[in-house]
Amino acid sequence: MTVFSEAELAYLQGDAGLGRIATVGSDGMPHVTPVGWKVDVEAGVIEIRGSNFAATKKFRDVARTGRAAIVIDDVRPPWRPRGVEIRGRAEAIGDADPRIRIHPERIVAWGLDA
Repeated sequence: MTVFSEAELAYLQGDAGLGRIATVGSDGMPHVTPVGWKVDVEAGVIEIRGSNFAATKKFRDVARTGRAAIVIDDVRPPWRPRGVEIRGRAEAIGDADPRIRIHPERIVAWGLDA
């Protein structure tokens, strides 16, 4: 069983490209940056990877706070915005394949029914 609705899962497994991850720095300031991502349906999580990933601010922020959010969205012509925002508990996994794994606690979707 997945935490994502059928519409959310169809969108996340479609052509959506970049996402934007939000973390909170040690000074309390928000930090938002574009990232590559994928959905792991079996685990019910979003995984984020990148170049030299374990050395990034977003990785350090998640390691410190255990929280993150990601927005994955696009706009279809003529003006049909759609997307998914996922907030939740996050892990900074620092093994041979460093990544952030977001475990959804709140999912908000828009424009997926069109």
